[in-house]
Amino acid sequence: MDWTKIIWAVLLGAMILFLWPRAKHMLKNSPKAEQGDWQAAIVPIALVAGFVVLLIMIV
Repeated sequence: MDWTKIIWAVLLGAMILFLWPRAKHMLKNSPKAEQGDWQAAIVPIALVAGFVVLLIMIV
């Protein structure tokens, strides 16, 4: 086994270990979605998806 793979595995494990409590805190204390929030997110996503489809059809 290559020593760089071992180092990357240790670094990845350390990153998960350090980020887990912060992610748990953010999920617990994040603001709740309200009625208009989903519509505000869907419109830009639909526009981007439509633009990608248009680009695919042009090529």
